[in-house]
Amino acid sequence: MKSPFPGMDPYLENLYGWRDFHHEIISAIREQLARQVTPHFMVRVEERVDIVEFRGFDKRHIVPDTHILSKPRTLRETAIGAITPPTFIEPYLREEIAEGFLEIRDAESREVVTVIEILSPTNKISDKGIEAFEHKRETVMQSNAHWIEIDLLRAGERFNLVAGRSDYVALLKRAHISKPYEVWFFNLRDKMPTIAVPLRPPFDDVPLDLQTAFDVTYERAYYADSIDYTQDPPEPALNEQDAEWVRERVRAWLDARAEIASELKSG
Repeated sequence: MKSPFPGMDPYLENLYGWRDFHHEIISAIREQLARQVTPHFMVRVEERVDIVEFRGFDKRHIVPDTHILSKPRTLRETAIGAITPPTFIEPYLREEIAEGFLEIRDAESREVVTVIEILSPTNKISDKGIEAFEHKRETVMQSNAHWIEIDLLRAGERFNLVAGRSDYVALLKRAHISKPYEVWFFNLRDKMPTIAVPLRPPFDDVPLDLQTAFDVTYERAYYADSIDYTQDPPEPALNEQDAEWVRERVRAWLDARAEIASELKSG
């Protein structure tokens, strides 16, 4: 079955469940774009590793570091001799995150033409993650490459030029054009847009259908079988109207799913 929602599924906006979704939707976007830009361009998945700390979240895949807990204290002497005082330390918990993103490269020169980032919680919640992402955004925006960022997370910080305008957003900054940016705003109740992906002359923009990429991802990952829709969606909390709309969509979806299961069992 498809997701209960016409666009983004808020139940996928989960700090640790996001990792799987992020990987899968990058793959779906790559497949969609590669069909359109080959053989003149190639679409590659690149990866960076960030060490980040999440305030107020549980830790997974912990990478331990240390810091001093207390100074050495004097210990008593024994018959053998004095014990050398130790320094007391405790683990400082950090998480190592491998973040994927997409690059469209010129097939002949291998130069980066377009960078596509699908934001993760590390880019929006962790101080170090935000700082690293903003540095990359600024670097690419000042380069000869186009920049696209797609934000499918309601939580966390957002680029100040588009903050507070919608639940989700996609932004395009074309190379060699300082302004304006091209932005697609969409909300929880909306179908995802089809956005422009620029290449290099003489080639025109190619479309990226975000809704199709999401639908392919949802089906391939069998999220209908693994998401617990009986619970409330992850934070941040929805407003009262959207929360009721989500409950209605989920109830109808669960009823339809139960009916299908019953038909299969009886048939």
